[in-house]
Amino acid sequence: MSPQDMQDLAAEHEALLQFFYLAPVGLIQISLGGEVELMNPLSAQLLMPLSQDGGLSNLFQVLESVAPELRRMTADFPTSQGTICDGLRAQLTAGIRGKQDPKMLGISLIKVDEKRMMAVLTDLTLAIAQERQLKYNTAWLNAITAGVTDYALMSLDQNGNILEWNPSIGRVLKYKKADIVGKSFSMLYKEDGISPERIIDYLKEADEDGWSLTEGWRLKADGTQFWSSSMIVPIDDVAAEIDGTKVLSENQGLSYALIMRDITNRNREAGTRLMAISSDYLTGIANRRTLFEAAELEFRRWHRHPRPLSFMVIDADFFKKVNDTYGHRVGDLVLCHLATTLKNTMRDIDTVARIGGEEFAVLLPSTGLDGATQLAERFRNNVEAATVNADGVEIKYTISIGISTMEASVSGFDALLDRADKALYEAKHSGRNTVKIWRS
Repeated sequence: MSPQDMQDLAAEHEALLQFFYLAPVGLIQISLGGEVELMNPLSAQLLMPLSQDGGLSNLFQVLESVAPELRRMTADFPTSQGTICDGLRAQLTAGIRGKQDPKMLGISLIKVDEKRMMAVLTDLTLAIAQERQLKYNTAWLNAITAGVTDYALMSLDQNGNILEWNPSIGRVLKYKKADIVGKSFSMLYKEDGISPERIIDYLKEADEDGWSLTEGWRLKADGTQFWSSSMIVPIDDVAAEIDGTKVLSENQGLSYALIMRDITNRNREAGTRLMAISSDYLTGIANRRTLFEAAELEFRRWHRHPRPLSFMVIDADFFKKVNDTYGHRVGDLVLCHLATTLKNTMRDIDTVARIGGEEFAVLLPSTGLDGATQLAERFRNNVEAATVNADGVEIKYTISIGISTMEASVSGFDALLDRADKALYEAKHSGRNTVKIWRS
């Protein structure tokens, strides 16, 4: 190679390094084990708040608390090159309502060869509000573009009770008039699928926003489930207008229209994409981002209409010993068992999530400390009594749980999470396999 070629190569290398360090996104070169080999300043700025010890030597370790699936996704990636994940979202904080937006980090991971990977980090905080509005508009579009033959229309009173029956209810939901009129529309949900407070939430949201939109599994009269897009809108309960003054009908109260559409087929088509965005890679339950979004909504509801709201954090006791003794594959089986047991123990209205390596959490709407403690003890007992079978080896494990509850002094979800973490710390340092409640 001639001196000129060497000079040109050095200039190109210098230009590449300059681009690397001045890039408007975080760029990191890492090994397959996550060891950082090269990092630009923006990456350090984004990652430093996540570091437990101030070090940034291993990307997987730094992101373990917010994106625990990265290590497993890398290990499972089948080829020597390609994109392992593109725009994986890790929610860092819940924010404070009206004061501070939630912090969100976007993570893309590309396998360059058998030894190296590139990570791209993006601060997505400013995009959150726009995306939520887009999601809301999409839900509205789903509600109004479904076929005209798959909707059920019913009127509700101010408590959510069904006032009238029409043929669409029989056609879509299979209910007869005597089965449904006068009863709460909660009968269309599975048991524990909705609380009395949540019914009022939907009606109040309709009052404030003009409509309330939700999607989820609902029940027909024969017990079969269907995925519904449900819209509640307030309607004037007016019998007449005299001299410009509206006169209420004999119901003397607010009323609403509930439109339920069967979009089961559309939901199946979008199921894979939805799971990738909202679910934990290993266990299939909600991920950290989904938990934070649910918490933000519950906080808005609490500020409008205070009611019991509790939160629990769960940690598998001595989990590192399980990994060291039996290997990570068996450790993953234990985590999946924990997640399944947790999901089966909690109610449909609870948000069950994995928020770290062996750390899980549950958001408990309409639940005070007594109810949260009962659920936590039931779950702890279920885990203690169970056995995980891995290749003929029977493994038993226990868990520790910390609980906090909402009150006026809690500024946001981050504060509620911090209180539960402190209660968990007390549980782990008082012998483990126990439940502790945060006390001021």
